[in-house]
Amino acid sequence: MTTTPTRGKRRKGVPRHLLELLRGQEEKRGFLVAFEGPDGSGKTTQRKLFTRWLESRGHRVVTTKWGSSPLVKPLLKARRKVRALSPEELCLLQAADFRHRLDQEVLPALWSGKTVVADRYLFTGVARDAARGLDFDWVLQAYAPLFWPDIVFNFAVSLDTSTSRVASSRVPKFYDAGQDVTDVADPVSSYRVFTGRVMREYENLSVIFRFQTVDGEQPIYGQHRQIRRLFEESRRTVWGEWNVEALTEWLEQGAVLPGGLDGR
Repeated sequence: MTTTPTRGKRRKGVPRHLLELLRGQEEKRGFLVAFEGPDGSGKTTQRKLFTRWLESRGHRVVTTKWGSSPLVKPLLKARRKVRALSPEELCLLQAADFRHRLDQEVLPALWSGKTVVADRYLFTGVARDAARGLDFDWVLQAYAPLFWPDIVFNFAVSLDTSTSRVASSRVPKFYDAGQDVTDVADPVSSYRVFTGRVMREYENLSVIFRFQTVDGEQPIYGQHRQIRRLFEESRRTVWGEWNVEALTEWLEQGAVLPGGLDGR
């Protein structure tokens, strides 16, 4: 990776009423928290603990999971099953899945003041796509316009830990093991090779996107306390500086907003 993406910039010609909507919603909108990291890093366990903690403090929480769009998931599942996906096709389908969930689940929830917790965000796709050898800039364009979370927790574990945790519970699936690009017949051996590449991409992304790194090999409750502390100390990403392009596109497409307003 050599390119550092810039924050979303205001597009020329954005209608004034859309900009006013964004400014007026800044203090009312919800918080977007992303949990990232390789398989076996413990992020799903921590996401569940964090969600329960948020709810105990009165947050209205919406959870979104990687690859769960009802529109795209059936096609993606069918193509994965017959192993009929090139790296480029896999990237584009996953990006379409992400965009559909962003437009239909994430942004409406944030706009209404809910806290959204993402069990994997677009960085999962970017890391895996780059590990498959795709051009970094090309991959970012597949996910454009980017929508930046308020905070990203990246769970770091050793390659040995990730491999042993995954292998102890299941046989890695073909694409999860990266067998489409490693040419390694054994799923666990391929997983180790591919995940080593993914971890290197996460290290790069962590610097570019300013992740908060959590040691996924520390005791579970110690991790949970760290996440709570980092969340309470975090600041909002200013929509008007970072996410204006993604938001104005969403509004211009006719997003239905509380109170009967829309983006048209």
